[in-house]
Amino acid sequence: MKMVDLVIVGSVAIDSIETPFGKADNVLGGAATYSSIAASFFCKPGIVAVVGNDFPKEHLDLLKSRGIDIEGIEKKGASFRWKGYYEYDMNEAKTINTELGSFADFKPQLPEEYTNARYVFLANIDPELQLNVLGQIKKPKLVVMDTMNYWINTKREKLLEVMKKVDVLLLNDSEARQLFQTPNLVKAAGNALELGPKYAIIKKGEHGALMFTKNSHFSAPSYPLENIKDPTGCGDSFAGAFIGYLAKTGDESEQHIRKAIIYGSTIASFNAEDFSLNRLKRLTKQEIELRYREFVDIRNF
Repeated sequence: MKMVDLVIVGSVAIDSIETPFGKADNVLGGAATYSSIAASFFCKPGIVAVVGNDFPKEHLDLLKSRGIDIEGIEKKGASFRWKGYYEYDMNEAKTINTELGSFADFKPQLPEEYTNARYVFLANIDPELQLNVLGQIKKPKLVVMDTMNYWINTKREKLLEVMKKVDVLLLNDSEARQLFQTPNLVKAAGNALELGPKYAIIKKGEHGALMFTKNSHFSAPSYPLENIKDPTGCGDSFAGAFIGYLAKTGDESEQHIRKAIIYGSTIASFNAEDFSLNRLKRLTKQEIELRYREFVDIRNF
């Protein structure tokens, strides 16, 4: 069995979503799910998560069929379920109901083989769990983290502690403003970089992404999508493709970080074209490369 290139810790969930363009009930979701499927186009990820005894076997079979290692997925109790909807502003999901199930008392325990992984993605979960996982990885080469407003409100100090230990921080624009209490994204990114990350990437939904280092700035365009059905998981798809590409190349130079951002934006744009993981399931490497080249053209002048 091939060793995992990348360890992803986060949620594997069952979602029910409604948008102005349709609805999907009891479909596969969760940050670790979207990011691992996106990463699987480039490398071999392993997931650290918990699902309930009620979790459909076909969802786990899908992950395995993509070459994703599920040794780190624990099974107990009830599954994590999220129900939400989007209005015409598709940048923000409104939560109707969250059932944490066995995720409420999840204590990640990495399979021995995962502790040697060089690449780590700490998806949006409790910062204490992010620290716990990081403590189990022996010699990480690159650590990327994501978070959300809930943890900014409830565990800000722990969150700042995690940020001091990572290489790349991912936030969306409203989270960046909230965390660093400033309306100015350049200032927020500067504050983030002072904590220790080499890169701060601020996702702006349909308006692309911004990357900051201490002495450079990169602006990634959005893709002009005509067909948007469901933006759920786009941020996680972005993150998975981003770190998956870096794990494939083994190169974390700024030039490759910029390319990784465009691959992340490419996969995220496909993800928005259908509900759940339906679009990523039928996505081909050829489609990815074609759209990647379109992104390069959008930025060319």
